[in-house]
Amino acid sequence: MASNIKIKAKLSGDIADIKSLMIHPMETGARKDPDTGELVPMHHITQLTFTNNDKPVMVANFSTAVSKNPYFSFKFGGANAGDKLKVSWVDNLGRTDELETVLK
Repeated sequence: MASNIKIKAKLSGDIADIKSLMIHPMETGARKDPDTGELVPMHHITQLTFTNNDKPVMVANFSTAVSKNPYFSFKFGGANAGDKLKVSWVDNLGRTDELETVLK
């Protein structure tokens, strides 16, 4: 299955500039379906993790207050060309997704 994560990683010296987009509905459980009037079940990412060569460089714990298809951007130091960057998430239904790229 193809990943629903998009990532751009740019290296400047030893600083990696990471931009990522996760395609996910991020339902709060409070929105009503306009056709049925019933609540749309809660479905959101609970943890987002970025690793560089299998070492965590950023971990975010989410709740329902994050919009659909969240975009996340950050920088970290100590990166080198050829490093393996991995992004992964887990949602409240136990579903997961991950994507790896190599820093250039």
